[in-house]
Amino acid sequence: MSSDKVQIFDTTLRDGEQVPGCKLDTQQKLIIAERLDNLGVDVIEAGFPISSPGDFTSVNEIAKIVKNASVCGLTRAVKKDIEVAGEALKIAKKPRIHTGIGTSESHIKHKFNISKEEVIFRAKEAVAYARNFVDDVEFFAEDAGRTDNAFLAKVCEEVIKSGATVLNIPDTTGYCLPDEYGAKIKYLKDNVEGIDNVTISCHCHNDLGLATANSIAGVINGARQIECTINGIGERAGNTALEEVVMILRQHPYLNLDTNINSKLLYDTSLMVREKMGMFVQPNKAIVGANAFAHSSGIHQDGVIKNRETYEIIDPADVGVTESAIVLTARSGRAALAYRAKKIGYELTKVQLDTAYKTFLNFADKQKEVIDEDIHLIMKQVNKISKIAIA
Repeated sequence: MSSDKVQIFDTTLRDGEQVPGCKLDTQQKLIIAERLDNLGVDVIEAGFPISSPGDFTSVNEIAKIVKNASVCGLTRAVKKDIEVAGEALKIAKKPRIHTGIGTSESHIKHKFNISKEEVIFRAKEAVAYARNFVDDVEFFAEDAGRTDNAFLAKVCEEVIKSGATVLNIPDTTGYCLPDEYGAKIKYLKDNVEGIDNVTISCHCHNDLGLATANSIAGVINGARQIECTINGIGERAGNTALEEVVMILRQHPYLNLDTNINSKLLYDTSLMVREKMGMFVQPNKAIVGANAFAHSSGIHQDGVIKNRETYEIIDPADVGVTESAIVLTARSGRAALAYRAKKIGYELTKVQLDTAYKTFLNFADKQKEVIDEDIHLIMKQVNKISKIAIA
């Protein structure tokens, strides 16, 4: 596979904000949008303009301040939706309208109660109408993950003819396995006339914990845009996590795929989104969780102290984390205690360390974690400790 860029389509402000309790006001959205632009995302999905006056205003204001990324507004395959999105995006430097319709049997039968022919007609009409407002039109085939590949290919071919520039192939319910989703993208690449003239996009949900894996399978098979959110927030179990796909592509150079993201801003951006949305991030969350670069096992700690790469495949600095954390617990060894003690001013001889370690284990057995204040108490119980100044 030749070297290529994968575009990052961030939908934190649209799909991410659909999480109950995560509503943002316009000013908060502007702060996050500016950060996303600085982060290097290629597209910012700013909202669903027709959904409310507040959303219209937010999309319009974001369109005014974003300097580099495309600004995108979501619509249904409805002319009024498209008109409102076009108005909200009028001032954007690089506007995109994101319109579409459900294509799976479930959506056609239970959501719309229409024929497949009517689905294709509505899809074509929506894309063609959107081209009256912008040159960049993305079409989404909602529930593409559960859509028959042959029918999906037919829909995609028709919307390309109508002027679509991006094809979004969503695994809306998070149902697909990575091999299955990757094969779906490959099928479209091999069977849709004009597919090489558009960008295929992955929009995967995390209902089965496979959103990131499916997105990576998608780009390996020819997609060149990933739709994702900071911290993986979104409907139900969430969306593909931006920080995960970015670092996966960067850590596997043999894929010859990368993004334009400034990864050193990832951790700080994660913190910003947590604070603005009031959305907790689990400690063991990949890349940006509190424990992502923390080590409590003695074996792991000894290895990391000797050489970080023994147990870390990512340099914490590459994602904006200051350093790895050596967490002292009852599972920690002498090397970890000596390391942490030195950090706060104690240079221990082997004899002193042996003595201190016995006292340390008594502390560690009584509490979940031994902190710096505890180390000072331990040292008071050990005779002849040499204290040094740490530069």
